[in-house]
This record gives sequence, structure tokens and C-alpha cells, in this order.
Amino acid sequence: MRILGIDPGSRTTGFGVIDVVGQNRIYVASGCIKTQGGPLPERIKIILDGIAEIIRTYQPDESAVEQVFVNVNPAATLMLGQARGAAVAALVLANLPVADYTALQVKQAVVGNGHADKEQVGLMVQRHLRLSGVPQADAADALGVALTHAQHSGGIAKKLMEYQLSMKRGRMA
Repeated sequence: MRILGIDPGSRTTGFGVIDVVGQNRIYVASGCIKTQGGPLPERIKIILDGIAEIIRTYQPDESAVEQVFVNVNPAATLMLGQARGAAVAALVLANLPVADYTALQVKQAVVGNGHADKEQVGLMVQRHLRLSGVPQADAADALGVALTHAQHSGGIAKKLMEYQLSMKRGRMA
């Protein structure tokens, strides 16, 4: 299975592609879509087109996107949400299943600590995927999202997602 992970941002959107072969997670590609500022509608188009190109190039089977967190700055949160919406739209238009994970879930899955910092996430992504160096922060976050999906996409977690259920404190919610 090939997974595309996305870390959305209005200026920099990270992406990471991994293959899952049995218990192995194999690095395929990662990088960033940079929008170089400008009006938000133009940045949204760059994100949409960029993810569409990544999908054409790497042909993932599934996708996962980091959820937007509520920021103290409502305008920034709104812009981030719109960037995330562009990413999700590109995935849906390509008929890819889309899973959502919070930053806390990604950090917990990749580092084992939901309050890890970006540097720890990058180092653990490097270790999990046996990379020669630490990926750029946004790309590392996107690879972390893909790794999280790989961890959650089998067994009971996948069945719960199919039925739009989730687990909270060991109980179905």
C-alpha cells in the first residue's frame, strides 16, 4: 500500500509518500509545496495543483491529512483551514480515501509522546524510515502523518474508520 501524508499550510504544505510492505515502512518521496505569499486564492490554487501533481507522480492508494488546530489568531486558523480544504479537495478529486489525524496523534504514533517538539518528530521519522538525514520540518511532519496512517490503517482501527467510529479512552465514540 502507498500512503500520501499531507501537512497543510497556507505558505508551505508538506507532503510525504511511503510504501507499506508487511511491517516495513519504506520512504518513497517527500517535499514541500511553497506558495511564495500572494493572495490566498492564488495560494489555494498552487496547493491544489501541487497535490494533484504529486498524486499523478506517485499514485498513492490512500491519503492522510493533519487536522487543523484552533490557534489564538482566528485569521491564521481560517487561512490554514482553507489550505487544508484545498489539500483535501485535491485528494477527493483523485478518488483517494482520506484519513484525518491530529498533531497529538501523529506525535504519539511517531515519537511515543503526544507533546514532542518538531525536532523530535523529524529525528524519529528519520529513524523509522532509515533516512540518511532529517527531512525538512514540513516534509517530516507529512511523513509522520503517513506513518501514523500506516500504524492505524490495519485491523480494528480501519474497521472503526469505515463505520466512522473512533476510540476514546478505550471506548467507542
